[in-house]
Amino acid sequence: MKINAYLSFDGNCREAFAYYQKHLGGEILMMLTNGESPMADEMPADMKDKVMHARMVINGDQVLMGGDTHTGQYENMTGVMMAVNIYDESEAERIFSVLADGGRVVMPLEETFWAKRFGMTYDQFGVSWMINCEKPMEQ
Repeated sequence: MKINAYLSFDGNCREAFAYYQKHLGGEILMMLTNGESPMADEMPADMKDKVMHARMVINGDQVLMGGDTHTGQYENMTGVMMAVNIYDESEAERIFSVLADGGRVVMPLEETFWAKRFGMTYDQFGVSWMINCEKPMEQ
């Protein structure tokens, strides 16, 4: 079994995935609009250019998926965070910085008792992220 994240967006899925691709180093494998789908004729005109399904691979095996919700049906995500484990402090700081840019920092990236760096932020697309740079486990 493999569990992947599927993110819902308020009409800006394409923009979000382009941002994630640029800053997280992923590869977008699919960007299907409603207008390109077999259900295109059933879609309202304002939804045809919106993303029905996007799929991106990060580091070869981590899959991030998403799509735009129908007009007026978007609800901001609550109770879920994207968790990113990074082993290099400078990379953790870089990733946190680009995800926090234009968003809202919940907890600044800082040292904790379990991590060299840990922080939480909402990005500019409303997605909640936890960045964790673990300390080596003591034997």
